Amino acid sequence: MSSDLSAPAAPAAAPASGTVHWIGTGLSTGRSGLSLVCERARRVVLWDRTAERAAARLAALGLAGRAEVRALTPAALAAETGAGDVLVSMLPAAEHAPLLGLAADRGAHFACTSYTSPELAEQAQRAAARARTVVLTEAGLDPGIDHLMAHDLVARAREAFGPSPATAVFTSYCGGLPAVPGPFRYRFSWAPHGVLAALAAPARYIEARAEVTAPRPWEATAPLTLAGEEFEAYPNRDSLPFVAQYGIPYYWHLDTFVRGTLRNSGWRTAWKEVFDTVSAGDPDAVRALAYELAARHRAGPADRDRVVLSVSLELRTRSGERWRGSRLLDLTGGPDESAMARCVSLPVAYGVTRILSGALPAGLNRAAETPGEASRWLSFLGAHGLAGRYEETAPAPTGAPA
Repeated sequence: MSSDLSAPAAPAAAPASGTVHWIGTGLSTGRSGLSLVCERARRVVLWDRTAERAAARLAALGLAGRAEVRALTPAALAAETGAGDVLVSMLPAAEHAPLLGLAADRGAHFACTSYTSPELAEQAQRAAARARTVVLTEAGLDPGIDHLMAHDLVARAREAFGPSPATAVFTSYCGGLPAVPGPFRYRFSWAPHGVLAALAAPARYIEARAEVTAPRPWEATAPLTLAGEEFEAYPNRDSLPFVAQYGIPYYWHLDTFVRGTLRNSGWRTAWKEVFDTVSAGDPDAVRALAYELAARHRAGPADRDRVVLSVSLELRTRSGERWRGSRLLDLTGGPDESAMARCVSLPVAYGVTRILSGALPAGLNRAAETPGEASRWLSFLGAHGLAGRYEETAPAPTGAPA
């Protein structure tokens, strides 16, 4: 792809020391990501509740002896974090802010895969001003790889059409699915309560050129066909801030702009009990049902997971020209690494290598926020099977052969 589109200058980051602290060894810590960091960093320290747990996780990933292991306490981490180190938080989102605070105090850089909360954004600004700290967020799968695909499609569309007014349809759907769906159409691998509680959060998006809010997102579920397979998709969270984040130009009139969740066909019917409970609004009942379902539908050692991510952008002009670009990532996990762990840990690990090399500016970086940087990330991920299949329909009059 071409160079970045009017990317503003950003302050250079403080030099990286070469030491990476990887904090947390849960199911999103995959062999692909951690091994990349072990290859590229001068020193890697893996932190878990006990050093024994960290060592066991290293061995399970086939990386025994490739990193130092430590028992995680705030005091121990603070004592070992030095200027220019990189702290990678693989802990739940609520733990990111304290770790970023520690990183800022020590002049260290910070990376995570979660969405950027207002608190993280504010801390990132202060850390950059104080110590030229790099703060990398939204660098996993969703958010993460979806952002890269979106930036890539927007850049390609702008190249194809130039500064021409057009009507735009943008969709981005991602799902962590069982490779072999059972009657429930889902298996829990972690955070059962979080999965259910998220359904109670209203979704905001654009449809038919109007802003729409779905108080119960599952009620906006619609069928979606990808590569000949039927899925169900529904809007998730607030899509509107990503219009600016993806660099959608003002002369594109948004007919549709939605980011959402993908599920196996039949999911909405199978989850009726869940929706009834969530609708009733009793937090205790939701929590009780979550753990009951997790016991009945938990992913076992022999179960394989699947990640499906679809991002597409279509433009149409008044004169009838159209352009469409799309990326589809469909990955099934294996016995040595789940699809989810690979798709979450490898992007953030590559982001860490960009911090180590001094390629990212100080301040907040959400995955890759310029077309040029997004292209570099996608090239790397493509070499590891994670860029997805790209398809494009070139500009042509409506009704003409593509």
